[in-house]
Amino acid sequence: MLIDMSTSRPVTPAPTPAATTTPTTPARRNHDDAPDTASRFARLAALEEGPERDAVRDELVKAWLPMAHRIAGRFRDRGEAIEDLRQVAALGLVKAVDRFDPERGAFESYAVPTITGEIKRHFRDRMWALRVPRRVQELRNKVRLARRELAQTPGAPEPSAADIAAHTGLTEEEVAAGLEALESFSTLSLDAELPAGDDGYSLVDTLGGPDASFDVVVDRESAKESLRRLPERERAILYMRFFEDMTQSRIADRLGISQMHVSRLISRSCAMVREEALGRRDGRG
Repeated sequence: MLIDMSTSRPVTPAPTPAATTTPTTPARRNHDDAPDTASRFARLAALEEGPERDAVRDELVKAWLPMAHRIAGRFRDRGEAIEDLRQVAALGLVKAVDRFDPERGAFESYAVPTITGEIKRHFRDRMWALRVPRRVQELRNKVRLARRELAQTPGAPEPSAADIAAHTGLTEEEVAAGLEALESFSTLSLDAELPAGDDGYSLVDTLGGPDASFDVVVDRESAKESLRRLPERERAILYMRFFEDMTQSRIADRLGISQMHVSRLISRSCAMVREEALGRRDGRG
């Protein structure tokens, strides 16, 4: 309490105006790798093609390269070397610099999705050993993330297809497709040794070889119509010779003719069948 010494009366102090507070919007925090290059982009847009423009373009790419490397780091541990990912990100950065219009906003807002899209396109088009539909690739990513999240609990068992389906909202059939796609990202070499086989026994050893019988089937089908038009005796001789594997002498004894005559009939019949079959194959029949 204050006292007026001239009147000895208490004096009530005047109220102090309340301090006014103005709400402040926190300033947007830029990354350390987001330099201020607005003036250089404006200059780049004003320059014609030539050495000076190329120099400014190179300066911009160099200034924003750390950001591209940061984005590439988000995709590490996905089967691709980090240096290769940085190369892809740098390519996306160059495209962003070339296509950016300074009048349409901040460069970072345009460059981030451009670089990210370039990296995702690299994984989609270059990294799959087997080409699978984009829908299946998306299922693979969902299944991969779900398995990682479900396995974070210490001591948790390997999640089943039903667990993954419940976690992601996918059907079990979709989960199965995603699990199969997980194995399609890379292929096994044919020279890889089989784990359950003997030493030196590789996958290529399980593959079959060409079957010469297929050519025989084609030849038989080609000759079938011509064989039907042969006289009955000639058909019988060819059957005994080529299907029953009888010698010409035995055929001659069975039919009561000379072995020389059997030889001539076989040669003449085969020539006729061959000529008709080749004629049909060439379109003459």
